[in-house]
Amino acid sequence: MADNVTSLFRTGAHSPSMAALARESGEAGPVDFCIPCNPYFPSPRMMDELTNRLRDIITYYPSSADTITAELCNLLQLPPQCVAMGNGSTELITWIDHLLVRESLAIPVPTFGRWTDQPLETGKRVDMFPLQESNGFALDPAQYIQFIRSRGTRAAVICNPNNPDGGFLPKQTILAFCDALADLDLIVIDESFLEFADAENEPSIVEEAVMRPNVIVLRSLGKNFGLHGVRFGYMVANPGLAGRIRSMLPKWNLNAFAETVVFMLKDYGAEYMESLHMVRRDRLDMARQLSTLPGLTVYPSQGNFLFVRLPVGAEGTVVRDRLLTEHRILVRECGNKIGSSSRFLRLVVRPQTDVRRLVSGMESVLYGTRRGAAVPELSTGTSYSSGTAAVDRLVSSTSGQGYPGIAAAANGMAQQPQPLTAAANGMVGQPQPLTAAANGMNGMMGQPQQFTAAANGMAGQPQQFAAAANGIPGQPQPLTAAQTRGTTGMPGGLTAVSAQGQPQGFPQPQPQAMPQPVPQPVPQQATGWPNTPPNGAGWPAAAVDRVG
Repeated sequence: MADNVTSLFRTGAHSPSMAALARESGEAGPVDFCIPCNPYFPSPRMMDELTNRLRDIITYYPSSADTITAELCNLLQLPPQCVAMGNGSTELITWIDHLLVRESLAIPVPTFGRWTDQPLETGKRVDMFPLQESNGFALDPAQYIQFIRSRGTRAAVICNPNNPDGGFLPKQTILAFCDALADLDLIVIDESFLEFADAENEPSIVEEAVMRPNVIVLRSLGKNFGLHGVRFGYMVANPGLAGRIRSMLPKWNLNAFAETVVFMLKDYGAEYMESLHMVRRDRLDMARQLSTLPGLTVYPSQGNFLFVRLPVGAEGTVVRDRLLTEHRILVRECGNKIGSSSRFLRLVVRPQTDVRRLVSGMESVLYGTRRGAAVPELSTGTSYSSGTAAVDRLVSSTSGQGYPGIAAAANGMAQQPQPLTAAANGMVGQPQPLTAAANGMNGMMGQPQQFTAAANGMAGQPQQFAAAANGIPGQPQPLTAAQTRGTTGMPGGLTAVSAQGQPQGFPQPQPQAMPQPVPQPVPQQATGWPNTPPNGAGWPAAAVDRVG
């Protein structure tokens, strides 16, 4: 039975659904540290009302998407012509790609998989900007801009906070990024997890996005409302961009559950606001408890999840499978995320009782009895650690010998290898392209996709993008990795950059220190959905934004 359950994880780039796990195991679902969902909302009172209305919800057609969107916009005080609601944010990502991404898209990795997979499936070039573990996976926007310019990319995405690491950029930094790239076809700021952030009072750029010609803000409702199964989200942009997306959506693309929830929200604002406060409180406590595990690294996060690196010698798939089969705990192992490896887990923030069960289970699996421990001995195992997940992955896959080539034929012949070339050390001023032919991708119809790291598109300015692999004496290694995403025939080229000549005056993000847990009182909430924000400017246009 255990083999049947864990085999579900080997079928694609995403975790299996809770329904699939329950069917396979014949048991109730495990404690869920995998699906990034608000555990405190809907409140029991709201859930009782939904239960009482269940028959009507599943029996009758919903109203049109325009009617549901108008109600949401009334709640958020957004102009309806600037909003498009989708059957989950992934529906909107799909249409954004089809309609607005012409040839190329840049995205930091690791990140949410649809931002890499969706454009690849439609034959676009995806320029992947690797976040460095040595910098805590923090995104440097100046280097990202330099990368976009050097590649000539026409569309760019930032997830804020980023999934899976929870990295966050302040509002003014995001706006400066958008202004610096005002000439691009498109900029998408994915704020799907922004409701859980507490680094700023008003971190969303929704109000500013409607005034810019090329900016879309994407928002999720299922995550922050704890209703992933309902499948609803929305985007905000100027009327032209929003109208193009809205015109392609079916009239009834939103279901009756989504309609019911949207029309109920005005009566449950206090409960929602309190739920966000409790998630933020639990995030601090969970980070503290996990940090007590020897060898485990916990990265700062502004999402409702924590990104952790397992101790040296621990394999994420083994830890995941044993937690599920031995302790009925479901976690997200990140080996099939481009830019990550199997030494990383994403753990969703849950109530303290569940966290204690998680910590106990991880202690048992990681250290337990030495015979069955995932970590053979503390402070032993491989001594290599580059500080960068992608380099670790490259070195471990080649026993430290470098990467000889990629078996990927551009002409569709599966056994025909393609060479992977790298700039030879010591050839000053000679930029060498680093390319990987990626074929076999769904929807590409035999079209090879190249991911290149040679930035020679800037006239007279050859750029060399290489990352030194710490721990390989004397030999800086170009950071390259053909990273399999877990789907058959889906190699993803990963390139590393070291930006030269950063734009002047661009605000530089400061490394985030892990905050110490400080008990915070739950603020008193007004009954019903709040009508004015603290600044008295009217209800904000930033999602069910800034309710907390």
